[in-house]
Amino acid sequence: MSALPDGERPPPDGALPPGCAEGAGDRAFGVYLHVPFCAVRCGYCDFTTYTAAELGGGADQARYAETACRELDLAATVLAAAGLPRRPAATVFFGGGTPTLLPADDLVRMLDAVSERFGLAAAAEVTVEANPESVTADALARLAAAGVTRVSFGMQSAVPHVLATLDRVHTPDRVPRVVDWARDAGLAVSLDLIYGTPGESVADWSASLHAALACMPDHLSAYPLVVEDGTRLAVDVRRGLVAPPDDDDLATKYELGDDVLAGSGFSWYEVSNWSRDPAGACRHNLGYWNGDDWWGVGPGAHSHVGGVRWWNVRHPRAYAERLADGGSPAAGREVLDAGQQHAERVLLGVRLASGLPVTVLPTEHRHRVRGLVADGLVDPGAASRNRVVLTRRGRLLADTVVRTLLG
Repeated sequence: MSALPDGERPPPDGALPPGCAEGAGDRAFGVYLHVPFCAVRCGYCDFTTYTAAELGGGADQARYAETACRELDLAATVLAAAGLPRRPAATVFFGGGTPTLLPADDLVRMLDAVSERFGLAAAAEVTVEANPESVTADALARLAAAGVTRVSFGMQSAVPHVLATLDRVHTPDRVPRVVDWARDAGLAVSLDLIYGTPGESVADWSASLHAALACMPDHLSAYPLVVEDGTRLAVDVRRGLVAPPDDDDLATKYELGDDVLAGSGFSWYEVSNWSRDPAGACRHNLGYWNGDDWWGVGPGAHSHVGGVRWWNVRHPRAYAERLADGGSPAAGREVLDAGQQHAERVLLGVRLASGLPVTVLPTEHRHRVRGLVADGLVDPGAASRNRVVLTRRGRLLADTVVRTLLG
């Protein structure tokens, strides 16, 4: 499990520094609700998640919703004290972990708490992540009735041996079944895929793409497998038990995915995300990429308000104890200076199909866009309209583009 970043020590009460309310009316507000429980720890995962065995006598899963609601109380107090206007949540995202390991009524309680503390915007997007084996038709119907609008299933692959390597416990035939249940409940559906798993052939990846499309999702995410330090996969790679992901193989699979999805009516709107139409894009994640405000609830959750970023302690027990004592669960924070905020805007903006305005760049750096066009990394038509939009080759080399633009 990766370590938390370094940062300054936040105040015990979580108070925000002066100035973070400036321009808040121009930024959307979202709430991220982290549920740190999983039935099985996948060997590639470095998220803040815990199985029952790992928690031992730790935080009580049955009382987690109550604890999360305490942090929402804290959030309302801290934001008001900082002078931020009461903004209804435009998006709410239950992530994990596996949120649907909790009873549906617990998730509903947490959503109701968001609504009570902040309100929900008209047509708010409310997403719940789920594993295919962790839901029932009744639970999905209960979530939809309570205001959830979207479910994101961790499909990962449709090939049994790939699922086994990833430590996923569902079978391929489970995915279309749960998608049907979600559709019956009136929920929009997103499917998450991973490519580049050791032992996955191009034919395997193609089969997973076509199986996902056969479910007729509204949205699809496709991420390359990354070997994260501290994971079981990293240990296996270091010991030579499995081969690390190959860059050429990942590029081939990305291009295949983009071709197959485009041929089925999907358009990319972020390097790793596609939707059938603009309405299908994940608005919560767009809030991250556009630099909006969000409060992250839960162990290890990150938040951002007005150029201030902070993150919570990782262990559910420590998290619950801090809130029970009336304090903030924040472990560290950083106040971004103008240079850091500019770098983040470039880093995130170029990943979007809408692109980055060239005017965001300092005048003395704008000539670099012409070089990126000449290298085939930036779309020339977009550049002529003063926007930096990646070509497909540019998407594969997005980090190179960012480094060039930032010098």
